[in-house]
Amino acid sequence: METSGIRRKFNFAEGEVILVDKPIRWTSFDVVRKVRNAIKPLKVKVGHAGTLDPLATGLLVVCTGKFTKRIDEFQAEEKEYTGTITLGATTPSYDLEQEIDQRFDWSAIHEKQIRETAISFLGEIEQVPPAHSAVKIDGERVYEKARRGESVDVKPRRVHIREFEITGISLPDVDFRVVCSKGTYIRSLAHDFGKAMNNGAYLSQLRRTKSGDFRVEDAWQVTDLVNCIKDFTFASSHEDI
Repeated sequence: METSGIRRKFNFAEGEVILVDKPIRWTSFDVVRKVRNAIKPLKVKVGHAGTLDPLATGLLVVCTGKFTKRIDEFQAEEKEYTGTITLGATTPSYDLEQEIDQRFDWSAIHEKQIRETAISFLGEIEQVPPAHSAVKIDGERVYEKARRGESVDVKPRRVHIREFEITGISLPDVDFRVVCSKGTYIRSLAHDFGKAMNNGAYLSQLRRTKSGDFRVEDAWQVTDLVNCIKDFTFASSHEDI
């Protein structure tokens, strides 16, 4: 993204919506902390709309100033993801955060079965969030309970899958694109996808490409964004000199 005209782009006092391409292995809060530290001299609020797992990449909507009041509005928007589901195995976290705990024979799975299974998930479905997720039970994140080895009873929720497109098949990997409602766990979708084929599956790759009208193509890389913010705040602090 261009850095020219940076002072016309940012008005932190009034509030900004900043699109960031979250890197892999960063938490969503890692991104917020980077932005917050860069903006710190201006003393404005910073938050994000819609958490991405550490192993996911892609669009993170960061809000500053008065726009933090619109975080709930942005979180409620429909999301689009692309990624890869790997068949023939499961993990406790439903992704690669934890090691494989069970393996299955996937040799009999065929393309027609995969595509028909994807279609079966369209519409409103009931989904159980992963035990290793940020859902709260009794005020505590369930992943904290799971990491202590405690039994976790996560209640199912209803979500809506508007599109579930299979974009490539190279077994055991299945590439996909999903358009879904707020609150959808793609990790759970991958896990349930395997179960629907009497097999196992986990999410091996995930990228958020859209959130409402926001697109990852318009997002900043973290380093570029932080450097531009620092240039902006430095210029602002010296504009009367």
